[in-house]
Amino acid sequence: MIIANIHAAKTNLSKLIERAEAGEDVVIARNGKPVVRLAAIPQTMDEPRGPDGLPTWMGSLKGQITLSPDFDAADAEIQKLFDESKIFPWEENGP
Repeated sequence: MIIANIHAAKTNLSKLIERAEAGEDVVIARNGKPVVRLAAIPQTMDEPRGPDGLPTWMGSLKGQITLSPDFDAADAEIQKLFDESKIFPWEENGP
């Protein structure tokens, strides 16, 4: 088991990640007390992956979903509600 304090972990994070990926237990301590365990996320081999490393199902709807050109246009009514509302409505003297 590897125990590193926070400063050493920040300095050597890449190395600690590599060791965690290799299966070693990596613990980060604050003032000598263990607070966090660094663990690798297991990669499942049964899920097919594309050349980018992502599961092949990601992006399967590419080209099938469209957004209207004004999907993020401002709505005047909603903007008015934001502009005229009080930050803290329970206070008498609002903005």
